[in-house]
Amino acid sequence: MENKIKLGITHGDINGIGYEVIIKTLSDKRINDLCIPIVYGSPKLAAYHRKAINFENFSLNIIKSPNDANPKRPNIINCVFENARIELGKSTDDSGKAAYESLEAATNDLLDNKIDVLVTAPINKKSIQSDKFGFPGHTEYLQNKTDSDDVLMLMTGEMMKIGVVAGHVALKDIPSMITEERILRKLRILNQSLLEDFSVRRPKIAVLGLNPHAGDDGVIGHEEEEIIIPAINKARDEGIMAIGPYPADGFFGSQSFMKFDAILAMYHDQGLAPFKAVEFATGVNFTAGLPIIRTSPNHGTAFEIAGQGVASPDSFRRALYTAIEIYKNRKLYKEISENPLNTQENNN
Repeated sequence: MENKIKLGITHGDINGIGYEVIIKTLSDKRINDLCIPIVYGSPKLAAYHRKAINFENFSLNIIKSPNDANPKRPNIINCVFENARIELGKSTDDSGKAAYESLEAATNDLLDNKIDVLVTAPINKKSIQSDKFGFPGHTEYLQNKTDSDDVLMLMTGEMMKIGVVAGHVALKDIPSMITEERILRKLRILNQSLLEDFSVRRPKIAVLGLNPHAGDDGVIGHEEEEIIIPAINKARDEGIMAIGPYPADGFFGSQSFMKFDAILAMYHDQGLAPFKAVEFATGVNFTAGLPIIRTSPNHGTAFEIAGQGVASPDSFRRALYTAIEIYKNRKLYKEISENPLNTQENNN
């Protein structure tokens, strides 16, 4: 038990498919060989969803603290207000409050080293808003909780990894966020994450342009020549192998993404639309640049199918596997960094 990873799970929006994908994932007993799953939520709410999707022969071990977790079973900590009411498929005050309480409790335990990694089920960005939560999403909340200077929303899949310079912002605000310094910061985070979190040696990063045809030498915009290319040059001066800027349509259409370890897109839909077209079933959202490890599935609350038993757990399961993989990679990276001579001797 001592060496097993304690994996915290937030239940997300209680009116969505969060509990369904959690239950379906944790019903595979082989998960217990990889980690000790600890759901932050409500046994009552979990039981409601289990009945709604007619999922028999599954139960969660109720505990008060991660220290009490049963290493051979999935566990649950009751951290949600008593009368939380489920209204499947709807955005409600109760669902937002319950999502926040789960996230806050799990994050606090993660920061207190009571759990090792965190996997977050999807939230509804509107219902969770309150005087306690004023963020566009998980990424910004966790950046604030960890006092991190900057973070990178990094989508990871079997065929590609894509980070974005401007994340959850309105389209009209994107041009003002595309600055040389911001691109350089994101490239640094992406490069370090590839090295440390994914064990990539000498990462090769593609950088996309902002404008159609990457500006066409200034004919369709000047951001490439005035901002993006200077940022790429500075990154290369720091030893980061960044190449571009590439026109996004041709880059994905010609499958050039297959030649790179990761891609830096300028804004949300430029990167996530092609990513989800290719990786939707098993893609994972990872917050790079944090001192802690957090992953989530590559989908939202899916209110339209909540409680029907048809939601696929594939992306959530992949998020769980990815969190464990990153934890092990960081541990190995730290050992190598602290004892490079020992590692070199062992390889000889």
